[in-house]
Amino acid sequence: MRCNNHATTCGASVLLLTATAVLGLLVSGPGAFCEKVNMAALEKLDPASAQKADDGALLWYDGVALGVEGKGWADVEHPYHRLPAKAEGVVRAAVWSLSTRSAGVCIRFVTDAESIAVRWTLTSNSLAMNHMPATGVSGVDLYVNDAGTWRWIGVGRPEKAPTNEKTLASGIPEGPYEFLLYLPLYNGTQSVQLGIPPEAALAKAPPYPPERAKPILFYGTSIVQGGCASRPGMVHTSILSRRLHCPAINLGFSGNGTMDPEFGELIAEVDAAAYVLDCLPNMRAEMVTERVEPFVKALRKARPETPIVLVENIVYQAGYFLPATREAYEVKNRALRAAYERLLADGVPGLHYVPGASLLGNDGEGAVDGTHATDLGFQRFADALEPVLRSLLE
Repeated sequence: MRCNNHATTCGASVLLLTATAVLGLLVSGPGAFCEKVNMAALEKLDPASAQKADDGALLWYDGVALGVEGKGWADVEHPYHRLPAKAEGVVRAAVWSLSTRSAGVCIRFVTDAESIAVRWTLTSNSLAMNHMPATGVSGVDLYVNDAGTWRWIGVGRPEKAPTNEKTLASGIPEGPYEFLLYLPLYNGTQSVQLGIPPEAALAKAPPYPPERAKPILFYGTSIVQGGCASRPGMVHTSILSRRLHCPAINLGFSGNGTMDPEFGELIAEVDAAAYVLDCLPNMRAEMVTERVEPFVKALRKARPETPIVLVENIVYQAGYFLPATREAYEVKNRALRAAYERLLADGVPGLHYVPGASLLGNDGEGAVDGTHATDLGFQRFADALEPVLRSLLE
């Protein structure tokens, strides 16, 4: 793997990280002690601002009041949109439409509630796709910070449109604790409310430490958007955010991650820790040759110091056996490698290169249809990117 403009073998790092993760699981284990948060230092929401349930069992708080993460811009048309309002009419119509889907958008909060319920309203009646379940397309996903490790504890299964209401977790140990709620990957989110018992407190989560405050920005295709994760927290962008304890911005646009020049100008506005460009599955080889260099050079001019990570096309899984399928991605990867070498020769600094061979694995189990990732595929995707991104952050 190429890191920091030099050829570097990162396999040992992957093994070390994996072993560390396994050791942490063995030491802590399911049901281990959860680290509590000092809630006194946090900004609490006023119960008077909440809506009382008809039976009085819950107070419903607007998720926007807790702060919405996973966005690069504040001037959005709607709190759960991914692009600024000014982008409408500037980016292609398909990109704008997809930007209204809430992939990677999340809400962090702290509560001492014994149970947590969520009521969320969708913008589309299409709850699922023929290769992706409703839990990933239109569901919500809850994690808890367990002594520094984010653990999944509940998923909201959408059963109807537009509004669903679910209890995501109950019997929560005496708190308070920090939680993370991911919103739908392929549906849009109109509103989100958190329901907790009246006696419980709800607060905004503490800020990220200064060295982890800048987000990693991912720009790419349907895979980056989350196709086809079983639930919102399983897309690799979110996995990496939890592992690296930093925010992430998911700018995946199904079928439309094509390095349009106007989109490069937009993402250059975001002060990111790194830009991860993963667009090849939506581009032809000639597009790669035509667009990568000017896109990267413009981004580098706007952001001279921010690392830029170029990601090769995934191995289409049938390509291990079918020659034509293999050539379909290899020709694009050759074009990207050539563009990368020309950028280095031109003296463009801060470039990093991730080969595609390790992204999904080679057993065919990492993809639903040979292209879009299963949860296993997303875990492998995160494993491949983590050593590069961790080195850039640290």
